[in-house]
Amino acid sequence: MKFTRTKIEDVVIIEPKVHGDERGYFVETFREDMLEDFLGFKVNFCQDNESKSSKGVIRGLHYQLHPAAQTKLVRVIKGKVLDVAVDIREGSLTFGEYVAVELSEENKKQLFVPRGFAHGFVVLEDDTIFAYKVDNYYSPENDRGVAFDDPEIGISWQLPIEELKLSDKDRKQPMLRDADIFDIKDKLYE
Repeated sequence: MKFTRTKIEDVVIIEPKVHGDERGYFVETFREDMLEDFLGFKVNFCQDNESKSSKGVIRGLHYQLHPAAQTKLVRVIKGKVLDVAVDIREGSLTFGEYVAVELSEENKKQLFVPRGFAHGFVVLEDDTIFAYKVDNYYSPENDRGVAFDDPEIGISWQLPIEELKLSDKDRKQPMLRDADIFDIKDKLYE
């Protein structure tokens, strides 16, 4: 596996080795030992999630507050997305900045999104299947979000606004300046 830090160094692109021939392919999608060696700390994933969406669907920008904050390891099984992680750690040198990475069934890339980041994606192909691991269970009372179209963040979602499909929940998320967020001094990992 190849691990690459992004412009926000805590967000990491993971590229697994794909072994393929005329029969198909084999790929290791997760190696706890390699991830922890690279990161320098332990991540205990406890739940796997999967969604299927049509082109234009935006899911996000979501996160959970402490003590239910979540790390995510995300990938696409089928189709293609633009995956986004936004730094929402007040006091961070990269606060309000984001990383956007195209994840697809072809490139097999994954994105490691640490605690302290809002996460979301836009679906670029119909019938896209998106999978992710999290290190904390869903907690409705700690569930939060940030507006996908916050101009201060300025995410380019790659599709015209009229093609985007959002849930009612995601249409009503606050701007980052009004959201409940993390403090860079918060100890997010033990």
